[in-house]
Amino acid sequence: MTHQNAEHSSRFGAGSEAGADVPDANDNRRQVLYWRLLARLFDHEEQPALESASLAVVEDIGLPSALLDPGASVDSVVQRHPELAPEFDGLMTPAPEEDGARDRAAEVRRAALASKVLLNVFASGSGTVTAEQLARWQSDAEWFERALGCRPGELRGGRGSAGRAGAGGGVSPTGTGVGGPAPDLSRLIPAIGPELGSIEAGLVKRMHLREVLADPALAARLTPSMSLIEQLLRDKDNLSGVALANAKALIRRYVDEVTEVLRTQVEKSTVGELDRSVPPKRVFRNLDIDRTIWKNLTNWSPEEERLYVDRLYYRHTSRKTTPQRLIVVVDQSGSMVDSMVNCTILASIFAGLPKVDVHLIAYDTQALDLTPWAHDPFETLLRTKLGGGTDGTVAMALAQPKIAEPRNTVVVWISDFYEWRHQELFDSMAAVHRSGAKFIPVGSVTSSGRGSVNPWFRERFKDLGAPVISGHIKKLVHELKTFLT
Repeated sequence: MTHQNAEHSSRFGAGSEAGADVPDANDNRRQVLYWRLLARLFDHEEQPALESASLAVVEDIGLPSALLDPGASVDSVVQRHPELAPEFDGLMTPAPEEDGARDRAAEVRRAALASKVLLNVFASGSGTVTAEQLARWQSDAEWFERALGCRPGELRGGRGSAGRAGAGGGVSPTGTGVGGPAPDLSRLIPAIGPELGSIEAGLVKRMHLREVLADPALAARLTPSMSLIEQLLRDKDNLSGVALANAKALIRRYVDEVTEVLRTQVEKSTVGELDRSVPPKRVFRNLDIDRTIWKNLTNWSPEEERLYVDRLYYRHTSRKTTPQRLIVVVDQSGSMVDSMVNCTILASIFAGLPKVDVHLIAYDTQALDLTPWAHDPFETLLRTKLGGGTDGTVAMALAQPKIAEPRNTVVVWISDFYEWRHQELFDSMAAVHRSGAKFIPVGSVTSSGRGSVNPWFRERFKDLGAPVISGHIKKLVHELKTFLT
């Protein structure tokens, strides 16, 4: 150990002569490690005093100095020191409370390990990212998820929950049995998941995506996210072979995940009223036993203690439905990617409902009729071409001829409504509304509910009696389900 490190060791209470000062010294050691963590997270410039002090702490407690090396992944540390692997599992979950004094030495050890994971994941640096660097970050992110008591990939896929990781005192660190204060992040899991996805999306933007897509092993480790899907949709025409196949696989994974969520929302939404004009099907599953008994009580024989049934009664299950036409017009300019993906998937779900005729139109400065593929959001997205400008009049030219029976038609128009020929477009939208068709202008249907709408259009839609829906996609699901069923 160098003279400087020995000096720091003495300062932080190392050695057998520390005696009663050990608890305070360990508190100081833990504080130094957290000071270094914060300094590195918020300042790219290295702090020499904190670095040397942290090195002295790590060496004093018998941990490898590689924990302080920003270039060393958690994987590489564990490969050289396999005894540390169990300590990373559940590292940041609440430890069970134990009677007796705190083990401050164990707290310092946990602080050193936690700092390594947190820095490797959240101090992602800047500049160009190579495929190797992305793979290393993904590996470190998996260790971070394990430290929170989750399965690798669970948080980035948006499936983690605070209740699972934090219930019942959380997942205790396996193989360590140490307690005491540690970075307990389990309660922040709902916010951590999207943040991890955002960091990964930023890393993908800073690298050559085609290099990753060309490697099946690297592509398989990508977590589908809106940022990634947007890039894939923008670049799909420039991909071929293995890269194109991997891009399509990622798009389909994302589509399938979102479809599952939206289908559940549609199924839970309001459905049509029972149609009592349609005779109930006389099958056993529709048999109304309570009503049958009540209606036949006059046939009760006290002597025989037996009920004679003259007539069976069945429940009505048929619901009132009218053939409806749903026309979805989606702005496919770059600012509306999230809404376009969500609404394309939503249109495909409604296309699967009985007696609903779905038509889908995408537009920027040109319009594209995607109706033949409306039932398959994956195929639909592959046929879109993200643009820059918007001209809704070209989409209206395709939509208006499809309104054959206005009273049975709903037109959903998804856009931020920053249009070139705004007065002309609004006049045609107002004409659709006055014809008797239900016109639903939608400003954003994103997962977060964020989005901007041209104030000029917003005020005129409000005066028209068709206010803009802007918020979570559940609002649009409710509006459509109420009208169509």
